[in-house]
Amino acid sequence: MNHRPGPVATTTRGAVRGLRQDGTGTAVFLNIPYAAPPLGAGRFAPPRPHEPWDGVRDATVPGPNAPQAERRLGTIDMSPYFGDGWCRGEDYLTVNVWTPEAATGGDLPVMVFVHGGGFVAGSTRSALYDGSAFARDGVVLVTLNYRLGIAGFLDLPGAPANRGLLDVIAALRWVRENIAAFGGDPHNVTLFGQSAGATIVGGVLATPEAAGLVRRAVVQSGSGLGAFTTEQAARVTRAAAEALGVAPHADAFARIPDDRLAEAASRLAGIDLRTATHHDPLIGLSPFSLVLDTQPAASVAAGLAAEVDLLVGTTTEEGNLYLVPVGRYATSTAEDVDAAAARSHPRPAQLVEAYRKARPEASAAELRSAIMGDALFGAGSWALADAHAAHPGSATFAYEFAWRSHALDGELGATHAVDLPFVFDLAHLPALRGPAALLGPDEPPAGLAARMHETWIRFARTGDPGWDPYDTERRATLRIDAEWIQLDDPRGRERRAWS
Repeated sequence: MNHRPGPVATTTRGAVRGLRQDGTGTAVFLNIPYAAPPLGAGRFAPPRPHEPWDGVRDATVPGPNAPQAERRLGTIDMSPYFGDGWCRGEDYLTVNVWTPEAATGGDLPVMVFVHGGGFVAGSTRSALYDGSAFARDGVVLVTLNYRLGIAGFLDLPGAPANRGLLDVIAALRWVRENIAAFGGDPHNVTLFGQSAGATIVGGVLATPEAAGLVRRAVVQSGSGLGAFTTEQAARVTRAAAEALGVAPHADAFARIPDDRLAEAASRLAGIDLRTATHHDPLIGLSPFSLVLDTQPAASVAAGLAAEVDLLVGTTTEEGNLYLVPVGRYATSTAEDVDAAAARSHPRPAQLVEAYRKARPEASAAELRSAIMGDALFGAGSWALADAHAAHPGSATFAYEFAWRSHALDGELGATHAVDLPFVFDLAHLPALRGPAALLGPDEPPAGLAARMHETWIRFARTGDPGWDPYDTERRATLRIDAEWIQLDDPRGRERRAWS
Protein backbone atom coordinates (compact mmCIF):
# COMPACT_ATOMS: atom_id res chain seq x y z
CA MET A 1 0.00 0.00 0.00
CA ASN A 2 1.36 3.42 -0.96
CA HIS A 3 1.39 6.19 1.60
CA ARG A 4 1.66 9.97 1.27
CA PRO A 5 2.39 12.47 4.03
CA GLY A 6 -0.59 12.70 6.24
CA PRO A 7 -2.37 14.86 8.72
CA VAL A 8 -1.00 16.53 11.80
CA ALA A 9 -2.53 16.05 15.26
CA THR A 10 -1.61 18.07 18.31
CA THR A 11 -1.08 16.26 21.61
CA THR A 12 -0.38 17.77 25.02
CA ARG A 13 3.36 17.18 24.44
CA GLY A 14 3.57 18.39 20.86
CA ALA A 15 2.36 17.89 17.31
CA VAL A 16 2.74 14.64 15.35
CA ARG A 17 2.48 13.96 11.63
CA GLY A 18 1.10 10.61 10.51
CA LEU A 19 0.39 8.86 7.22
CA ARG A 20 -2.65 8.67 5.03
CA GLN A 21 -3.25 5.07 3.97
CA ASP A 22 -4.04 5.56 0.31
CA GLY A 23 -7.37 4.25 -0.90
CA THR A 24 -8.69 3.45 2.57
CA GLY A 25 -9.79 6.79 3.96
CA THR A 26 -7.75 6.13 7.10
CA ALA A 27 -4.69 7.60 8.76
CA VAL A 28 -2.09 6.07 11.05
CA PHE A 29 0.19 7.73 13.59
CA LEU A 30 3.06 5.54 14.80
CA ASN A 31 5.43 5.72 17.75
CA ILE A 32 3.83 8.55 19.77
CA PRO A 33 5.27 8.73 23.30
CA TYR A 34 2.83 8.47 26.19
CA ALA A 35 5.56 8.44 28.86
CA ALA A 36 9.24 9.25 29.20
CA PRO A 37 11.84 6.68 28.14
CA PRO A 38 12.49 4.24 31.02
CA LEU A 39 16.25 4.60 31.43
CA GLY A 40 18.60 3.41 34.15
CA ALA A 41 16.89 3.59 37.51
CA GLY A 42 13.80 4.88 35.68
CA ARG A 43 13.19 1.34 34.42
CA PHE A 44 12.14 0.51 37.98
CA ALA A 45 10.15 3.68 38.67
CA PRO A 46 6.56 4.65 37.84
CA PRO A 47 6.06 6.02 34.31
CA ARG A 48 6.83 9.73 34.07
CA PRO A 49 5.47 12.35 31.65
CA HIS A 50 7.39 12.70 28.41
CA GLU A 51 9.23 15.94 27.77
CA PRO A 52 7.46 18.21 25.24
CA TRP A 53 9.00 18.49 21.79
CA ASP A 54 9.31 21.41 19.43
CA GLY A 55 7.96 21.38 15.93
CA VAL A 56 6.14 18.40 14.42
CA ARG A 57 7.33 14.92 15.45
CA ASP A 58 7.45 12.32 12.70
CA ALA A 59 4.91 9.56 13.36
CA THR A 60 5.24 7.68 10.08
CA VAL A 61 7.56 4.79 10.94
CA PRO A 62 7.35 2.09 13.64
CA GLY A 63 9.38 2.75 16.75
CA PRO A 64 11.35 0.63 19.18
CA ASN A 65 9.74 -1.81 21.59
CA ALA A 66 10.40 -3.12 25.07
CA PRO A 67 13.61 -5.11 25.65
CA GLN A 68 12.92 -8.83 25.29
CA ALA A 69 14.60 -12.10 24.39
CA GLU A 70 13.56 -14.17 21.40
CA ARG A 71 10.45 -16.25 22.17
CA ARG A 72 9.47 -19.38 20.28
CA LEU A 73 6.82 -22.03 20.72
CA GLY A 74 8.20 -25.17 19.10
CA THR A 75 7.31 -25.77 15.47
CA ILE A 76 4.48 -23.24 15.15
CA ASP A 77 5.34 -19.92 13.48
CA MET A 78 4.22 -17.31 16.01
CA SER A 79 6.15 -14.40 14.48
CA PRO A 80 2.94 -12.54 13.50
CA TYR A 81 2.00 -12.69 17.18
CA PHE A 82 5.33 -12.00 18.91
CA GLY A 83 6.77 -9.82 16.15
CA ASP A 84 10.41 -9.77 15.15
CA GLY A 85 11.80 -9.50 18.65
CA TRP A 86 13.52 -6.56 20.28
CA CYS A 87 13.81 -3.44 18.11
CA ARG A 88 16.20 -1.38 20.17
CA GLY A 89 15.64 2.19 21.22
CA GLU A 90 15.11 4.11 24.42
CA ASP A 91 11.82 5.87 23.68
CA TYR A 92 9.56 2.83 23.53
CA LEU A 93 6.67 3.70 25.87
CA THR A 94 4.60 4.67 22.86
CA VAL A 95 1.24 4.23 21.19
CA ASN A 96 0.16 3.70 17.59
CA VAL A 97 -3.14 5.26 16.51
CA TRP A 98 -5.31 4.35 13.50
CA THR A 99 -8.21 6.66 12.75
CA PRO A 100 -10.64 7.53 9.93
CA GLU A 101 -8.91 10.29 8.02
CA ALA A 102 -11.92 12.61 8.14
CA ALA A 103 -12.43 12.16 11.89
CA THR A 104 -12.46 15.58 13.52
CA GLY A 105 -15.39 15.65 15.91
CA GLY A 106 -13.95 13.69 18.81
CA ASP A 107 -17.00 11.42 18.93
CA LEU A 108 -15.79 8.07 17.55
CA PRO A 109 -15.54 4.99 19.77
CA VAL A 110 -11.99 4.26 20.92
CA MET A 111 -10.50 0.81 21.35
CA VAL A 112 -7.16 0.36 23.15
CA PHE A 113 -5.38 -2.99 22.72
CA VAL A 114 -2.89 -4.59 25.13
CA HIS A 115 -0.77 -7.29 23.49
CA GLY A 116 0.07 -10.67 24.99
CA GLY A 117 3.36 -12.57 25.15
CA GLY A 118 3.65 -14.09 28.60
CA PHE A 119 4.63 -10.74 30.18
CA VAL A 120 8.04 -11.11 28.49
CA ALA A 121 7.49 -10.59 24.75
CA GLY A 122 5.41 -8.84 22.11
CA SER A 123 4.99 -5.31 20.80
CA THR A 124 2.94 -2.94 18.70
CA ARG A 125 5.15 -3.91 15.75
CA SER A 126 3.54 -7.35 15.50
CA ALA A 127 1.67 -7.91 12.22
CA LEU A 128 -1.49 -9.06 14.00
CA TYR A 129 -2.02 -5.67 15.61
CA ASP A 130 -2.50 -3.56 12.50
CA GLY A 131 -5.54 -1.43 13.31
CA SER A 132 -6.46 -0.46 9.75
CA ALA A 133 -9.68 -2.47 9.72
CA PHE A 134 -10.90 -0.74 12.88
CA ALA A 135 -10.26 2.71 11.41
CA ARG A 136 -11.91 1.63 8.15
CA ASP A 137 -15.01 0.77 10.17
CA GLY A 138 -15.21 4.00 12.13
CA VAL A 139 -13.18 3.23 15.26
CA VAL A 140 -10.07 4.94 16.62
CA LEU A 141 -7.74 2.02 17.43
CA VAL A 142 -4.78 2.44 19.80
CA THR A 143 -2.04 -0.13 20.44
CA LEU A 144 0.62 0.34 23.09
CA ASN A 145 3.98 -0.91 24.29
CA TYR A 146 4.62 -1.50 27.98
CA ARG A 147 7.59 -2.65 30.04
CA LEU A 148 8.12 -6.42 30.00
CA GLY A 149 9.97 -9.04 32.00
CA ILE A 150 12.20 -7.86 34.83
CA ALA A 151 11.72 -4.14 34.15
CA GLY A 152 7.95 -4.51 33.89
CA PHE A 153 6.91 -7.16 36.40
CA LEU A 154 9.69 -8.37 38.72
CA ASP A 155 8.59 -7.54 42.26
CA LEU A 156 11.58 -5.63 43.65
CA PRO A 157 12.12 -3.92 47.00
CA GLY A 158 12.65 -0.24 46.29
CA ALA A 159 10.40 -0.26 43.22
CA PRO A 160 6.63 -0.06 42.71
CA ALA A 161 4.98 -3.35 41.80
CA ASN A 162 3.42 -4.06 38.41
CA ARG A 163 5.26 -1.38 36.48
CA GLY A 164 4.00 -2.76 33.17
CA LEU A 165 0.45 -2.35 34.46
CA LEU A 166 1.27 1.22 35.52
CA ASP A 167 2.44 1.83 31.95
CA VAL A 168 -0.91 0.69 30.56
CA ILE A 169 -2.75 3.00 32.96
CA ALA A 170 -0.45 5.86 31.90
CA ALA A 171 -1.31 5.10 28.26
CA LEU A 172 -5.01 5.23 29.14
CA ARG A 173 -4.49 8.64 30.74
CA TRP A 174 -2.76 9.71 27.51
CA VAL A 175 -5.84 8.51 25.62
CA ARG A 176 -8.14 10.48 27.93
CA GLU A 177 -6.11 13.66 27.37
CA ASN A 178 -5.29 13.32 23.66
CA ILE A 179 -7.55 11.01 21.71
CA ALA A 180 -10.04 13.73 20.76
CA ALA A 181 -7.29 15.20 18.58
CA PHE A 182 -7.48 11.97 16.54
CA GLY A 183 -11.29 11.96 16.34
CA GLY A 184 -11.94 9.67 19.34
CA ASP A 185 -14.36 10.10 22.22
CA PRO A 186 -12.31 10.06 25.45
CA HIS A 187 -15.41 8.97 27.37
CA ASN A 188 -16.10 5.91 25.20
CA VAL A 189 -12.91 3.86 25.56
CA THR A 190 -12.91 0.07 25.30
CA LEU A 191 -9.78 -1.56 26.70
CA PHE A 192 -9.15 -5.00 25.22
CA GLY A 193 -6.31 -7.44 25.48
CA GLN A 194 -5.37 -11.03 24.87
CA SER A 195 -3.44 -13.53 27.02
CA ALA A 196 -1.06 -11.59 29.31
CA GLY A 197 -2.61 -8.45 27.86
CA ALA A 198 -6.06 -9.66 28.91
CA THR A 199 -4.84 -10.40 32.43
CA ILE A 200 -3.49 -6.85 32.50
CA VAL A 201 -6.93 -5.59 31.43
CA GLY A 202 -8.34 -7.41 34.47
CA GLY A 203 -5.66 -5.73 36.56
CA VAL A 204 -6.75 -2.31 35.27
CA LEU A 205 -10.34 -3.09 36.25
CA ALA A 206 -9.10 -3.97 39.75
CA THR A 207 -7.04 -0.77 40.15
CA PRO A 208 -8.97 2.03 41.88
CA GLU A 209 -6.66 4.68 40.38
CA ALA A 210 -7.80 3.64 36.90
CA ALA A 211 -11.49 4.27 37.63
CA GLY A 212 -13.17 6.33 34.93
CA LEU A 213 -10.55 5.72 32.26
CA VAL A 214 -12.39 2.79 30.66
CA ARG A 215 -16.06 2.49 29.66
CA ARG A 216 -15.88 -1.08 28.38
CA ALA A 217 -13.42 -3.97 28.54
CA VAL A 218 -12.75 -7.19 26.65
CA VAL A 219 -10.74 -9.98 28.31
CA GLN A 220 -9.66 -12.47 25.62
CA SER A 221 -8.03 -15.58 27.06
CA GLY A 222 -6.84 -13.85 30.20
CA SER A 223 -7.49 -14.62 33.84
CA GLY A 224 -9.07 -12.87 36.78
CA LEU A 225 -7.11 -15.33 38.94
CA GLY A 226 -3.74 -14.92 37.22
CA ALA A 227 -1.84 -12.77 39.73
CA PHE A 228 1.06 -14.02 41.83
CA THR A 229 1.10 -13.53 45.58
CA THR A 230 3.96 -11.53 47.05
CA GLU A 231 5.41 -14.80 48.39
CA GLN A 232 5.40 -16.33 44.92
CA ALA A 233 6.85 -13.20 43.34
CA ALA A 234 9.64 -13.14 45.92
CA ARG A 235 10.82 -16.56 44.69
CA VAL A 236 11.19 -15.16 41.18
CA THR A 237 13.01 -12.12 42.53
CA ARG A 238 15.51 -14.29 44.40
CA ALA A 239 16.10 -16.42 41.31
CA ALA A 240 16.61 -13.34 39.13
CA ALA A 241 19.04 -11.82 41.64
CA GLU A 242 21.02 -15.06 41.79
CA ALA A 243 21.12 -15.34 38.00
CA LEU A 244 22.48 -11.80 37.74
CA GLY A 245 24.74 -11.97 40.79
CA VAL A 246 23.25 -8.87 42.43
CA ALA A 247 21.26 -8.01 45.54
CA PRO A 248 17.47 -8.35 45.23
CA HIS A 249 16.83 -4.61 45.27
CA ALA A 250 15.90 -2.03 42.64
CA ASP A 251 19.13 -0.09 43.16
CA ALA A 252 21.22 -3.13 42.21
CA PHE A 253 19.05 -4.08 39.22
CA ALA A 254 19.17 -0.48 37.95
CA ARG A 255 22.88 -0.95 37.20
CA ILE A 256 22.27 -3.97 34.93
CA PRO A 257 21.97 -3.24 31.17
CA ASP A 258 18.81 -4.22 29.29
CA ASP A 259 20.57 -7.01 27.39
CA ARG A 260 21.41 -8.86 30.58
CA LEU A 261 17.96 -8.29 32.08
CA ALA A 262 16.26 -9.71 29.00
CA GLU A 263 18.59 -12.69 28.85
CA ALA A 264 18.11 -13.44 32.55
CA ALA A 265 14.33 -13.21 32.22
CA SER A 266 14.41 -15.87 29.50
CA ARG A 267 16.11 -18.30 31.91
CA LEU A 268 13.64 -18.01 34.79
CA ALA A 269 10.78 -20.14 33.45
CA GLY A 270 9.99 -23.31 35.35
CA ILE A 271 10.40 -22.01 38.91
CA ASP A 272 8.06 -23.93 41.23
CA LEU A 273 5.75 -21.24 42.60
CA ARG A 274 3.37 -23.50 44.50
CA THR A 275 3.04 -22.54 48.15
CA ALA A 276 1.16 -23.95 51.13
CA THR A 277 -1.86 -21.83 50.22
CA HIS A 278 -1.62 -21.08 46.50
CA HIS A 279 -0.97 -22.89 43.23
CA ASP A 280 0.94 -21.28 40.36
CA PRO A 281 -1.72 -19.58 38.18
CA LEU A 282 0.61 -19.77 35.15
CA ILE A 283 1.57 -23.42 35.85
CA GLY A 284 5.24 -22.74 35.22
CA LEU A 285 4.86 -21.23 31.75
CA SER A 286 5.98 -17.74 32.73
CA PRO A 287 7.85 -16.42 35.77
CA PHE A 288 6.09 -13.06 35.49
CA SER A 289 2.55 -11.89 36.09
CA LEU A 290 0.75 -9.22 38.03
CA VAL A 291 1.63 -9.28 41.72
CA LEU A 292 -1.41 -8.63 43.90
CA ASP A 293 -2.57 -9.58 47.37
CA THR A 294 -6.14 -9.75 46.01
CA GLN A 295 -6.91 -11.41 42.70
CA PRO A 296 -8.62 -9.14 40.11
CA ALA A 297 -11.74 -11.31 40.18
CA ALA A 298 -12.02 -10.79 43.94
CA SER A 299 -11.61 -7.03 43.54
CA VAL A 300 -14.31 -7.00 40.88
CA ALA A 301 -16.52 -9.10 43.17
CA ALA A 302 -16.05 -6.39 45.81
CA GLY A 303 -17.50 -3.81 43.40
CA LEU A 304 -14.61 -2.39 41.39
CA ALA A 305 -15.45 -1.81 37.70
CA ALA A 306 -19.14 -2.62 38.19
CA GLU A 307 -19.93 0.29 35.85
CA VAL A 308 -17.67 -1.08 33.07
CA ASP A 309 -19.33 -3.24 30.42
CA LEU A 310 -17.39 -6.52 30.22
CA LEU A 311 -16.94 -9.10 27.46
CA VAL A 312 -14.90 -12.12 28.53
CA GLY A 313 -14.07 -15.38 26.81
CA THR A 314 -11.60 -18.07 25.82
CA THR A 315 -10.86 -20.42 22.96
CA THR A 316 -12.11 -24.00 23.19
CA GLU A 317 -8.68 -25.67 23.19
CA GLU A 318 -6.42 -23.08 24.83
CA GLY A 319 -3.92 -25.63 26.13
CA ASN A 320 -3.05 -27.07 22.72
CA LEU A 321 -0.59 -24.24 22.03
CA TYR A 322 1.61 -25.41 24.91
CA LEU A 323 1.58 -29.08 23.90
CA VAL A 324 1.14 -29.58 20.16
CA PRO A 325 4.05 -27.46 18.79
CA VAL A 326 6.53 -28.98 21.25
CA GLY A 327 5.55 -32.59 20.57
CA ARG A 328 3.92 -33.23 23.96
CA TYR A 329 0.30 -33.59 22.84
CA ALA A 330 0.10 -36.91 21.03
CA THR A 331 2.41 -38.58 23.57
CA SER A 332 0.23 -37.58 26.56
CA THR A 333 -0.55 -40.29 29.10
CA ALA A 334 -2.85 -40.66 32.09
CA GLU A 335 0.13 -39.74 34.26
CA ASP A 336 0.49 -36.49 32.32
CA VAL A 337 -3.17 -35.71 32.98
CA ASP A 338 -2.66 -36.29 36.69
CA ALA A 339 0.49 -34.16 36.69
CA ALA A 340 -1.31 -31.28 34.97
CA ALA A 341 -4.05 -31.42 37.58
CA ALA A 342 -1.55 -31.59 40.45
CA ARG A 343 0.22 -28.50 39.18
CA SER A 344 -2.95 -26.44 39.01
CA HIS A 345 -5.48 -27.54 41.63
CA PRO A 346 -5.52 -28.36 45.37
CA ARG A 347 -7.66 -31.48 44.76
CA PRO A 348 -6.18 -32.96 41.59
CA ALA A 349 -7.94 -36.34 41.76
CA GLN A 350 -11.34 -34.69 42.01
CA LEU A 351 -10.46 -32.37 39.14
CA VAL A 352 -9.46 -35.25 36.86
CA GLU A 353 -12.61 -37.14 37.78
CA ALA A 354 -14.77 -34.13 36.89
CA TYR A 355 -13.08 -33.77 33.50
CA ARG A 356 -13.40 -37.46 32.72
CA LYS A 357 -17.12 -37.31 33.50
CA ALA A 358 -17.57 -34.18 31.42
CA ARG A 359 -15.59 -35.69 28.50
CA PRO A 360 -16.09 -39.47 28.64
CA GLU A 361 -14.70 -40.00 25.12
CA ALA A 362 -11.68 -37.72 25.54
CA SER A 363 -8.12 -38.97 25.06
CA ALA A 364 -5.36 -38.32 27.55
CA ALA A 365 -4.09 -35.57 25.25
CA GLU A 366 -7.48 -33.86 25.17
CA LEU A 367 -7.88 -34.08 28.95
CA ARG A 368 -4.38 -32.79 29.59
CA SER A 369 -4.89 -29.85 27.25
CA ALA A 370 -8.30 -29.04 28.70
CA ILE A 371 -7.01 -28.99 32.28
CA MET A 372 -4.00 -26.85 31.30
CA GLY A 373 -6.15 -24.44 29.31
CA ASP A 374 -8.64 -24.00 32.11
CA ALA A 375 -5.90 -23.65 34.73
CA LEU A 376 -4.38 -20.83 32.69
CA PHE A 377 -7.46 -19.11 31.29
CA GLY A 378 -10.81 -20.86 31.74
CA ALA A 379 -11.14 -20.86 35.52
CA GLY A 380 -9.97 -17.26 35.81
CA SER A 381 -12.29 -16.13 33.02
CA TRP A 382 -15.31 -17.81 34.61
CA ALA A 383 -14.41 -16.29 37.98
CA LEU A 384 -14.12 -12.82 36.47
CA ALA A 385 -17.41 -13.13 34.60
CA ASP A 386 -19.21 -14.41 37.71
CA ALA A 387 -17.73 -11.64 39.87
CA HIS A 388 -18.80 -8.91 37.46
CA ALA A 389 -22.24 -10.34 36.72
CA ALA A 390 -23.06 -10.59 40.43
CA HIS A 391 -23.57 -6.82 40.62
CA PRO A 392 -27.06 -5.63 39.62
CA GLY A 393 -26.87 -3.46 36.56
CA SER A 394 -23.45 -4.66 35.44
CA ALA A 395 -23.42 -5.69 31.77
CA THR A 396 -21.46 -8.93 31.33
CA PHE A 397 -21.16 -11.07 28.20
CA ALA A 398 -19.29 -14.33 27.56
CA TYR A 399 -18.05 -16.15 24.47
CA GLU A 400 -16.06 -19.23 23.48
CA PHE A 401 -14.12 -19.28 20.21
CA ALA A 402 -14.36 -22.79 18.77
CA TRP A 403 -13.10 -22.65 15.17
CA ARG A 404 -10.30 -25.21 14.78
CA SER A 405 -7.08 -24.51 12.92
CA HIS A 406 -5.74 -27.54 11.04
CA ALA A 407 -2.12 -26.48 11.48
CA LEU A 408 0.48 -29.05 12.57
CA ASP A 409 -1.25 -32.03 10.97
CA GLY A 410 -4.66 -30.92 12.20
CA GLU A 411 -3.80 -31.02 15.89
CA LEU A 412 -3.48 -27.32 16.74
CA GLY A 413 -7.24 -26.78 16.90
CA ALA A 414 -9.07 -23.91 18.60
CA THR A 415 -5.95 -23.03 20.48
CA HIS A 416 -4.73 -20.01 22.39
CA ALA A 417 -4.39 -16.90 20.15
CA VAL A 418 -6.20 -18.39 17.14
CA ASP A 419 -9.05 -15.89 17.64
CA LEU A 420 -6.89 -12.76 17.27
CA PRO A 421 -6.71 -12.62 13.45
CA PHE A 422 -10.51 -12.66 13.34
CA VAL A 423 -10.92 -9.82 15.83
CA PHE A 424 -8.51 -7.66 13.82
CA ASP A 425 -10.01 -8.84 10.49
CA LEU A 426 -6.59 -10.05 9.39
CA ALA A 427 -7.26 -13.75 8.74
CA HIS A 428 -6.14 -13.17 5.13
CA LEU A 429 -2.52 -12.41 6.07
CA PRO A 430 -0.19 -14.82 4.20
CA ALA A 431 2.01 -15.23 7.30
CA LEU A 432 -0.95 -16.79 9.13
CA ARG A 433 -1.56 -19.47 6.51
CA GLY A 434 0.25 -22.75 5.98
CA PRO A 435 0.81 -26.11 7.68
CA ALA A 436 2.91 -24.56 10.48
CA ALA A 437 1.15 -21.18 10.67
CA LEU A 438 -1.43 -20.20 13.24
CA LEU A 439 -4.49 -20.55 10.98
CA GLY A 440 -3.22 -23.64 9.17
CA PRO A 441 -3.54 -24.59 5.50
CA ASP A 442 -7.33 -24.38 5.15
CA GLU A 443 -9.56 -21.43 4.36
CA PRO A 444 -11.44 -20.22 7.46
CA PRO A 445 -15.23 -20.04 7.20
CA ALA A 446 -16.37 -17.30 4.85
CA GLY A 447 -17.27 -14.15 6.73
CA LEU A 448 -16.07 -15.32 10.15
CA ALA A 449 -13.40 -12.62 10.45
CA ALA A 450 -15.75 -9.87 9.26
CA ARG A 451 -18.49 -10.95 11.66
CA MET A 452 -16.24 -11.29 14.68
CA HIS A 453 -14.53 -7.97 13.96
CA GLU A 454 -17.92 -6.27 13.59
CA THR A 455 -19.10 -7.82 16.86
CA TRP A 456 -16.16 -6.41 18.83
CA ILE A 457 -16.86 -2.99 17.28
CA ARG A 458 -20.57 -3.27 18.11
CA PHE A 459 -19.65 -3.94 21.73
CA ALA A 460 -17.32 -0.93 21.74
CA ARG A 461 -20.04 1.30 20.30
CA THR A 462 -23.01 0.13 22.36
CA GLY A 463 -21.95 -2.25 25.15
CA ASP A 464 -24.04 -5.02 23.55
CA PRO A 465 -22.26 -7.59 21.35
CA GLY A 466 -25.54 -9.10 20.16
CA TRP A 467 -26.41 -12.01 22.44
CA ASP A 468 -27.90 -12.52 25.89
CA PRO A 469 -26.02 -11.15 28.88
CA TYR A 470 -24.16 -13.51 31.19
CA ASP A 471 -25.61 -13.97 34.67
CA THR A 472 -24.72 -16.29 37.52
CA GLU A 473 -27.71 -18.58 36.86
CA ARG A 474 -27.86 -19.14 33.08
CA ARG A 475 -24.29 -18.16 32.25
CA ALA A 476 -25.26 -17.51 28.63
CA THR A 477 -22.22 -17.99 26.39
CA LEU A 478 -21.87 -17.54 22.64
CA ARG A 479 -19.93 -20.31 20.90
CA ILE A 480 -18.22 -18.81 17.84
CA ASP A 481 -17.51 -21.13 14.91
CA ALA A 482 -18.73 -21.39 11.33
CA GLU A 483 -22.13 -21.20 13.05
CA TRP A 484 -22.71 -19.00 16.10
CA ILE A 485 -24.70 -20.73 18.83
CA GLN A 486 -25.78 -19.36 22.20
CA LEU A 487 -25.52 -21.93 25.00
CA ASP A 488 -26.22 -21.82 28.71
CA ASP A 489 -23.23 -22.70 30.90
CA PRO A 490 -21.59 -24.92 28.22
CA ARG A 491 -18.68 -25.88 30.48
CA GLY A 492 -20.65 -26.15 33.69
CA ARG A 493 -19.19 -29.40 35.03
CA GLU A 494 -15.62 -28.24 34.51
CA ARG A 495 -16.38 -24.76 35.81
CA ARG A 496 -17.79 -26.14 39.06
CA ALA A 497 -14.66 -28.24 39.55
CA TRP A 498 -12.63 -25.03 39.91
CA SER A 499 -15.02 -23.09 42.12
